[in-house]
Amino acid sequence: MSLDPDDPRPPYKQVANALRAAILTKTFEPGEKLPSGTELAATYGVARMTVQQAIRLLRDEGLVVSRQGSGVFVRERTERPVELRPHLERAFEQGDVSLDFAGFSGETLAGVLQEPLDKVRIGRLTPDSISLRILIPDMEQPMLLPRLVDGPADETDVMQRTRRILRRSVQLVADSVHELADLGLVRNASVEVRAYAATPFFKLYVINHEQVFFGFYPVVRHTARLDGERKDLYDVMGRDTVLFHHSLTDDPSSTSSQYVAQARAWFESVWTTISHEVDL
Repeated sequence: MSLDPDDPRPPYKQVANALRAAILTKTFEPGEKLPSGTELAATYGVARMTVQQAIRLLRDEGLVVSRQGSGVFVRERTERPVELRPHLERAFEQGDVSLDFAGFSGETLAGVLQEPLDKVRIGRLTPDSISLRILIPDMEQPMLLPRLVDGPADETDVMQRTRRILRRSVQLVADSVHELADLGLVRNASVEVRAYAATPFFKLYVINHEQVFFGFYPVVRHTARLDGERKDLYDVMGRDTVLFHHSLTDDPSSTSSQYVAQARAWFESVWTTISHEVDL
């Protein structure tokens, strides 16, 4: 099953679309393991890295979940994951875009922002202003996670790896947003980053002050390469977080309305009281 050479979309998006269709039509059932990366690469006539990009896209959409050492599985639909991307893109259709994010590294934030920011760059979305506030853990303080399975947290290896992932993700977001202003594609663009002393166990998005996406980080055991050596870690896995959606309604007794209000209040309380600015 080769890809359509006349399709203008990148190969990884074509593979993702084919797999997405197979999942939604239940060719692959909930909980079922997908073919290996090598098998999928052979099926679609692409490189394994292309398959990995497609899987990453489906994982960000909440359709699949990676299990260390076992493979990639279709997510159980009973978990009712919410796809963040369409809501975020609709926010970019408005004149002013604001996004508050609290989480561990910002890695998935960078992933979900890539497409709407690319569409602003090519003129398909035309917001007047973009304002981002990113709240992350203070990597200079002791952290409960990640840590080595055998022994205490290794400052040299574990924390340096975590800092590197965090800085790379946040810097990518900041550079991409600021570039739009530098090119004159948006009138105003701001990215503020603050850190606070805590180990996050959830991620939170507040979009345009009226929509909230929330999910708990699963704590997993996995293997990572540290200084050229593979070691077992206990870690939080942002890519496998199931997000739940809450939005403002006209009903003051609505639980969702209260949730949005409390989520915004929590973010503001941490942002203004115990966090400090981070220089990128």
